Amino acid sequence: MRAIIVEDEVLAREELEYLITEHSSIEIVDRFEDGLDVLKFLQEHEVDAIFLDINIPSLDGMLLATNISKFVRKPYVIFTTAYKEHAAQAFELEAFDYILKPYDENRIAVMLHRLESAFERDRQQAGSQNPAASRTRSEGKRINLLKNDKYIVTDSDDIFYAEAQEKVTNVFTKNGTYMMPMSISEFHAMLPQDRFYRCHRSYTVNLSQIHEIVPWFNNTYLLRLRDMDAEVPVSRSKVKEFRQLMHI
Repeated sequence: MRAIIVEDEVLAREELEYLITEHSSIEIVDRFEDGLDVLKFLQEHEVDAIFLDINIPSLDGMLLATNISKFVRKPYVIFTTAYKEHAAQAFELEAFDYILKPYDENRIAVMLHRLESAFERDRQQAGSQNPAASRTRSEGKRINLLKNDKYIVTDSDDIFYAEAQEKVTNVFTKNGTYMMPMSISEFHAMLPQDRFYRCHRSYTVNLSQIHEIVPWFNNTYLLRLRDMDAEVPVSRSKVKEFRQLMHI
């Protein structure tokens, strides 16, 4: 697995590279301090992952990630930053993860394990030794949703959330609602685990579709989703994990 580091602080860049080398088999093929230099590099080279700081010269990390999100061949993006307030925007851009400085070695080790697992999964799904070349916006994950006795092949990114209802699961997408004859645990297991979060015993939500995180009673949250008149609860037992995931 090939990656680049985009970080203009030398000590932070060296620490991150050390942690990546120590806890993974990822190859760091280059290092950058400037966002425009990264864009030029990506015009001629492919990588599988980018470790990206936000506060960098010429083209900041968010603008750079916005450009990368439009690539047909898209690498994983892992934000590494001191600014927690950009977390929601990062997930909108389908970032793989959002790591806060100062670095926590255990946190990074867990993220690297997930990253390599996701890379291997995508490589197997694509049936190719070049997953970056074949991975599209949905990272190759399509879900068959049942409607009127027919299966509708659906990009997992188009699924906003799912809700348990007795012995079935209602799935809400941008194109309509589907009823799956299975438990929500079974349905959640079909989804990309780096994108969908089981926020409640009766709900799973697409992290990239969260538009607002609204405080609710008992220190829990309601999640409002983009382009959809719906609110998804975060259960009390999931609040701590959710806060860590979203850096709030």
